[in-house]
Amino acid sequence: MKATAVFGIDMECPTCGGPVTMEVGPDHPLSASVADALLAADKDEQFVVARNCWACGWSEERSVSIDSIETTEGDTHAVERAALLDDIMSEATAIDDLTTLKDALAEVRRQRRLTTDGADLTDNVDSG
Repeated sequence: MKATAVFGIDMECPTCGGPVTMEVGPDHPLSASVADALLAADKDEQFVVARNCWACGWSEERSVSIDSIETTEGDTHAVERAALLDDIMSEATAIDDLTTLKDALAEVRRQRRLTTDGADLTDNVDSG
């Protein structure tokens, strides 16, 4: 069993109210979350999810079995847009200089105006 960090969910120990960590095992890397394990699972695969409170010693193990997997394709445009927004946010949060941030915001707004103005011109040409 390999320990992983709690993955964005605040969980409390049912016994003492302390923080609970999750472990996914036994054949998953140290960095694997429960979501990672589920998405990587194959049909008929089984893995264990253990929750542990390091304050009082409470623990629980759950065995997860994958009976079937249904996959639907997502909207590629939406997926690409979400990935680009994540990249933009990562870049923006890494910038400490306020002038650079202000310049970046001004450029984004300028590009958006150009796109909007161009769409308006196209609409006017098409309707005229």
